Amino acid sequence: MSATYAHGADRSAHELNERIRCLMLRSGGRLTADQRREYEALVAAWATAVRAHPSGVCPPAVR
Repeated sequence: MSATYAHGADRSAHELNERIRCLMLRSGGRLTADQRREYEALVAAWATAVRAHPSGVCPPAVR
């Protein structure tokens, strides 16, 4: 896991949200220990991005 995720460096909330979704889809909703660490880092980075740029939050997905 790179420190980029841990700090949310230059990643938009939208991009991080997409990475979280892809991780969950790839894992089928059951995370390994390594995937869990990646998920936690991505969520922390997403929260940082949202706080830094509240208007950067992505809209609900269109289905």
